[in-house]
Amino acid sequence: MVKIGINPKETKGTISRYLYGQFAEHLGRCIYEGIWVGPDSPIPNTEGYRNDVLEALKKLQIPVLRWPGGCFADEYHWMDGIGPKSQRARMINNHWGGVEENNHFGTHEFLRLCELLETEPYINGNVGSGTVREMQQWVEYMTFDGESPMASLRKENGRGEPWRLPFFGVGNENWGCGGNMRPEYYADLYRQYSSYVRNYGDNRVYKIACGPNTDDYRWTEVLMREAHHLMDGLSLHYYTLPTGNWQGSKGSSTEFGVDEWFATMKNTLYMEELIVKHSAIMDKYDPEGKVGLIVDEWGGWYDVEPGTNPGFLYQQNTLRDALIAGVNLNIFHKYSKRVKMANIAQVVNVLQAMVLTEGDKMLLTPTYHVFDMFKVHQDAELLDVEFESPMYKHGSQMIPQLSVSASVDRKGAIHISLCNLHHAVSASVTCELNGVAGREVSGTMLTHSALNAHNTFRRPDELAPVPFTGAKLEDDWLHAELPPASVVVLTLK
Repeated sequence: MVKIGINPKETKGTISRYLYGQFAEHLGRCIYEGIWVGPDSPIPNTEGYRNDVLEALKKLQIPVLRWPGGCFADEYHWMDGIGPKSQRARMINNHWGGVEENNHFGTHEFLRLCELLETEPYINGNVGSGTVREMQQWVEYMTFDGESPMASLRKENGRGEPWRLPFFGVGNENWGCGGNMRPEYYADLYRQYSSYVRNYGDNRVYKIACGPNTDDYRWTEVLMREAHHLMDGLSLHYYTLPTGNWQGSKGSSTEFGVDEWFATMKNTLYMEELIVKHSAIMDKYDPEGKVGLIVDEWGGWYDVEPGTNPGFLYQQNTLRDALIAGVNLNIFHKYSKRVKMANIAQVVNVLQAMVLTEGDKMLLTPTYHVFDMFKVHQDAELLDVEFESPMYKHGSQMIPQLSVSASVDRKGAIHISLCNLHHAVSASVTCELNGVAGREVSGTMLTHSALNAHNTFRRPDELAPVPFTGAKLEDDWLHAELPPASVVVLTLK
């Protein structure tokens, strides 16, 4: 029996909705085929955007969408993606498969997508191969409401009113694919480039600097020391790999055993250590917490599906990925005082996607279902949760078996998200609710008898949420029995 203490009268700040952000890169079939099919496609669409994907993503209440990359961002020249489509410059997508990019999906198309999804745009600018002037003109093109060469060009291309641009990233992975830079060099470039990411009119840009890769604490130290006063956010990238390293095979997304399951759970929990240690460095230079930690790339990464282009990063999505999603979202909640945004990679057909498409067919992944279940936490007040998790032992190693988070929304409903990481052992949980009695409890659960359960186009509902009936209220106590390898969200009203 695990005893969990939840005090609904003591809140610890707001769980920002931006922790539920998404990421769409020009990579594989994410944009083309996944989101954009063009207005002449036989696939039902609105202005060229797939109706089925729009409907599914809108249901998630996506708060922010990052674009155009990723590594693609630092080879992307935005003027190639405006104007008549027949006149747009073609390019080679050097990072992702060496395929041709026709630039039919550019600035106007992305920002219209955000309007259709009712989400906010987060755009990454090109530092690796772009110029200061190019970045300055892009921001002016999108946000300036007045007379200027860029505003006039925008109007010529069919958009009279400027867009609202709340988030802008100054480069991406500049320690790697964005230029293989040293932190000192990038810090100076950030200071220069960010100076020209200007606020026009009443638009206020939240400027995000390229932060560290995983545990590169020196990068964080240098960036915070040299440029923290000029940034609003600092990014962090960390992917969960079953093998724990980038050399050789990352493992199959669907063919795995208990060893790989446990290794994946252990490696995804490493996110908490990264946040704690990077936050400690940020606290040195920013004790008031003005600079947000932006985890704008995270999720599971495996070998591509057999027979697919290795540069397209197309992988299946199983119950294991549902646990990755639930655990990380709970971690982000816990550290939401510093972590202000997170963007899972990626939204369609790439890595740990929300939806997969094949021709005119679409399916929802287990990760989609977790985001749908957890969206009740968006902009809710984080509650203090105290518990000591039993340990999940496997061979000579052990990790916590449970991941728990709780919040109270504006209507007073309490939501508790619980993940049982153990592949074979259930967990009996008792929550002390400290005076909140006489309420009703309901719940939703995602689990399966097979650890590698996943949805296919032949069986799209193999793994889907079901009502959770294993919870009951007795006075100030909530009792629940969590099945092995399960994600559960309880609601008390």
